[in-house]
Amino acid sequence: MEKYYLTTPLYYVNSKPHIGHAYTEIAADTLARYHRIAGREVLFLTGTDEHGQKVAKAAADAGLAPGEFTDKISGTFKDLWRALDISYDDFIRTTEPRHIAAVRAVWQKLEKAGEVYKAVYSGWYCTPCETFWTEGQVLPEGGRTLCPDCKRPIERLEEENYFFKISGHRQWLIDEIRRAENFRILPDTRRNEVLGFLEHNALQDLCISRPKSRMPWGIPSPLSDSHVTYVWFDALINYISAVGFGADEKKLARWWPADAHLIGKDILRHHAVYWTILLRALGLKLPRLIFAHGWWVQGGEKMSKSRGNVIDPVEIAKTYGVDAFRYFLLRETAFGQDGVFSEEAFILRYNTDLANDLGNLLHRTLTMCEKYFDGSVPAGVSSRCAGELKEGVDLLESKLSRSLEKLAFSDALAEIWALVGQANKFIESSAPWTLAREKKTGELKVVIVSLAEAIKAVAQALWPFMPSTAEGIWRQLGIAEPVAKASFKKNLWGYFEKGGQVAKGAPLFPRIETKREGLR
Repeated sequence: MEKYYLTTPLYYVNSKPHIGHAYTEIAADTLARYHRIAGREVLFLTGTDEHGQKVAKAAADAGLAPGEFTDKISGTFKDLWRALDISYDDFIRTTEPRHIAAVRAVWQKLEKAGEVYKAVYSGWYCTPCETFWTEGQVLPEGGRTLCPDCKRPIERLEEENYFFKISGHRQWLIDEIRRAENFRILPDTRRNEVLGFLEHNALQDLCISRPKSRMPWGIPSPLSDSHVTYVWFDALINYISAVGFGADEKKLARWWPADAHLIGKDILRHHAVYWTILLRALGLKLPRLIFAHGWWVQGGEKMSKSRGNVIDPVEIAKTYGVDAFRYFLLRETAFGQDGVFSEEAFILRYNTDLANDLGNLLHRTLTMCEKYFDGSVPAGVSSRCAGELKEGVDLLESKLSRSLEKLAFSDALAEIWALVGQANKFIESSAPWTLAREKKTGELKVVIVSLAEAIKAVAQALWPFMPSTAEGIWRQLGIAEPVAKASFKKNLWGYFEKGGQVAKGAPLFPRIETKREGLR
């Protein structure tokens, strides 16, 4: 079976998860589910990054040992993924033996290849970002020196460390990005950003260790008892430690290279530059795609705990429902761009798209089944249905495939909603109430069956985005088979040729008339 290996970044465990983490995870889950119903064997990897100075400090502030603290916070991520219906296949923690063994194997392979050396590092370090900065990159402001990313004060360091020789790989990486044959960076704005950085800056060798005396909470370097692994170097290796690097070459050959790394735009350079060069030094292929998505912002600023403007995904899911939350995040803004989160925009999407368009389509159709055919879908009619509605269903799979190849989730949902809109217009143009009144039973059967077939196809297409909603629609249509078990690449139309018995339930998305309590 064709494979698809998909990863999220490892989420840092210095604090509990927020909407930014949920955004990446929901997008990855949607992509994983799509490839599963398209017939591929999927490995969807996620996890937590648990070493470093920030984690050690957060643990101390909480009065816990680092191991106790990371166990607790890592558990909150797993709890959230369960609440958001995330179907990951593997959850890796950087404190696991399998990962630690892989990191040590990477150290040893790089040393054997002559890719690491020891030297004194003298420069700037940002603890909040866990990032080293050169003199030319920092921001001087009001007598202070600030991190160019988080704009917080940074410290001057001078310490003996190990360095990874990335400086000599610059032109190779520029050529690989420009060639874009088996390695792509999307969206194009991020690709151009990486190229601009490489073409206008001389790469500095990467510091990949910290003295144990300054930072004991890390993976010990096999080259020195006095050093631990730099947290970013440690974390990036998870993409290969999870598939057997250094331990299971057969598994590594089965799954590597990754088909897609999904990340936030703030960690693009770590992945597009440091990670790709590390893979080359290890003799491994590059990932097929690195996609750096945008941020959710409020008041023009990225949501973050330090700014006090985060939205709690648990509260949103409890207040409005998991699938409505998933839908809003993937529909409201193009994946790759920044999005503005507001309760008003959320409610508008909910009422317009979910309650009015999709919810009403299902409810009206099933009500007509009950009214005109005692709750049944007439048999022997599907093969006689034709016209624009069937054409829309027949084209749906190819349209979704094109959109999701580019990770254009909003475009894919727009294609599904185009079919929903087409079905709603079909009800108005065919006027089944008139057909019933005029006793045109044959024509009425065609209308009802066409609508049932279209709604079934909509649910199949919607399952990767809103799994509970899709399963709920199928249950109301009287389909016992789980959506996840049905092939999406064939037989979208024709299920109701033998008829069926519907089981109309409550409206899927009751309209929201006023703001609900619980969402900031």
